This record gives sequence, structure tokens and C-alpha cells, in this order.
Amino acid sequence: VQLQASGGGLVQAGGSLRLSCAASGVTLDYYAIGWFRQAPGKEREGVSCISSSGSSTYYSDSVKGRFTISRDNAKNMVHLEMYSLKPEDTAVYYCAAGVQTSTIARDFTSWGQGTLVTVSS
Repeated sequence: VQLQASGGGLVQAGGSLRLSCAASGVTLDYYAIGWFRQAPGKEREGVSCISSSGSSTYYSDSVKGRFTISRDNAKNMVHLEMYSLKPEDTAVYYCAAGVQTSTIARDFTSWGQGTLVTVSS
């Protein structure tokens, strides 16, 4: 599975961004998709994930109520809508595909290149 994350950029605190994860070479229908982020000097953090059917979603406490994950299997894409962004959301964001809904990085076997999100105060 080849994944490509996009949509990052520079935004002021309180702003919003929409990240997208596109797949090539395979349909995403059978995969749970997770979003992770890694800030400089910090460990990779599981932010959100969505089951293969889209019926189950998970959010970390740090983003709950501000981020929304969704998937469009017809377009082979997963999105992460981010609202009320804070400077502490600044990180490189990665999408990953796995066989189970999880926020543990080792549960995901395919990773896309990250997209940088910078939130200025």
C-alpha cells in the first residue's frame, strides 16, 4: 500500500486544516487508517484512526472534539479535518494503513510520507 499525506501548511492558532491521505496501487476498503503525528524531539503520537468500514473512529484526548476523521472509499481517500488548531498541534502528520483499528504505530504496516502542520500563536 502506497500512501501519500497532503494538506499541511501554516495556520494561525484557532484556524483549521484538512489533511488527506490518498492511496495508490490498492483499494483502502480493507484497511483501517490511522493518523499519527510527530513533533520535534517527541515520540510519534497516535491522533486518530478509522475502521475499514468507517463505522468506528478513535481520537486521542488531545484532539477529541477538534479533529474529525472520515473516509471516502469510493475515492480511496481518508481525511482528517482539524479545527481550533493550537500551537501544540504543530508536527509532521502521517497516515498509515493497518488491519485493525488502533493508535499504536506498530499495528500499521504501510506509512505515507508526512505532511507538516505548523500552527503559529
